[in-house]
Amino acid sequence: MMREIVLDTETTGTEHANGDRVIEIGCVELYNHIPTGRSYHVYINPQRPVSAGALAVHGLSDEFLSDKPVFAQIVEEFVAFLGDGRLVIHNAAFDVGFLNAEFARTGHPAIPLSDVVDTLSMARRKHPGASNSLDALCSRYGIDNSKRTKHGALLDAEILAEVYIELIGGKQVGFDLTPRPSSRSGMGIAAGAAAAREARPRQFISRLTDAEREAHEAFVQSLGGTPLWREYVGEPTPEGQA
Repeated sequence: MMREIVLDTETTGTEHANGDRVIEIGCVELYNHIPTGRSYHVYINPQRPVSAGALAVHGLSDEFLSDKPVFAQIVEEFVAFLGDGRLVIHNAAFDVGFLNAEFARTGHPAIPLSDVVDTLSMARRKHPGASNSLDALCSRYGIDNSKRTKHGALLDAEILAEVYIELIGGKQVGFDLTPRPSSRSGMGIAAGAAAAREARPRQFISRLTDAEREAHEAFVQSLGGTPLWREYVGEPTPEGQA
C-alpha cells in the first residue's frame, strides 16, 4: 500500500528567506494513486502583511487572516495528517522551502526535498518545451479548473491530484481491487471498499430440463464422431453442465 499526500500552499510573498510566511495549506490523501476523500485544509495568521503581488494571486487579505491560528498552533495536527505519506507537490522546491522555514521556527524536522514527488519536474520531462503550469496541464488533460478563479491551496491540491494521476499514466494506473486499510485516524479510506464479495461457487448447477438435455444430446449424436470439446473436457455430469 502506498500513501501519498498531494499538497499546496499559499504564502505572503515569494521569499521565505526574507521572512515571507505560509498562510494556507491544502492537502489531499491518495492510496495507490486513488483519492480517499480525506483532506486537510487550514488558513494561518502569518503575523506579517501579505504582499500586494501575493494578494492579487490568492486574494487572502490581512483582515481575513487576522483571526486565524498561527503556524505553531496547527503544526502538530498538520504533521499528524502528513504521517508517513509521500508528498506530491507542483514546483516542490517553493512549497518545501516555505514549510521547512516554518518547521525551523517550531523545532520540527525539515522535509527532505529528495523525498518529494515534484509534478513540475515530471511534466517537464513528459512535455519538454511546453507550458507546464497547473492551468496548462489541466487544459492538456481535459481537467476542469473552471472554479480556479484565484489560487487556493485545497482546490489546487485537488486539481493537482487529478493532474498527477494523468502524469503517471491515467486513471487506470492499476487494478488492485483488494480492500484498503483504514487510515491512522481510524476513518475508512473509501466507503464500501470492504463490502463483502461473495466467493464464486465452485460448481454451477445446471438449469436445463431433462427434455432439453436429451434434445441436445440427440443433436450432438447427429453430428457423428466425438465432439472436439469432449476430447479435452470429457463427458459432463448433470451438475457440472452450464
